[in-house]
Amino acid sequence: MGSHRLLVIAASSMVLLAGLGCASHNYAYAPPPPPAAYGEAPPLVQAAERNGFQTGQADGARDAYDGRGYRAQGTRAYHDTPGYDPGMGPFGAYRNAFRDAYLHGYDKGFRRG
Repeated sequence: MGSHRLLVIAASSMVLLAGLGCASHNYAYAPPPPPAAYGEAPPLVQAAERNGFQTGQADGARDAYDGRGYRAQGTRAYHDTPGYDPGMGPFGAYRNAFRDAYLHGYDKGFRRG
């Protein structure tokens, strides 16, 4: 019975020490990326706005030239939001910025076409 008690005490001590060891790890902290300059959109949004506006303007001008009706939200580009790269950041933010810019570009292209 004495050796069993010694085994239980040794096992309990090992568990306690292992728990303390886990709590003392220093995990590296990665700071967030630096903020964009005041009033400047993040690179993800800048790319989305550029891609969206240019694509929308070309699609709107083409639809006007071809005699199609105004269908900005019915185009493939509006729904597919091309140009996204996962390395830039979250897709939802890209999609929203792309679509807003696409609508502005489409309107401009359609009215000029």
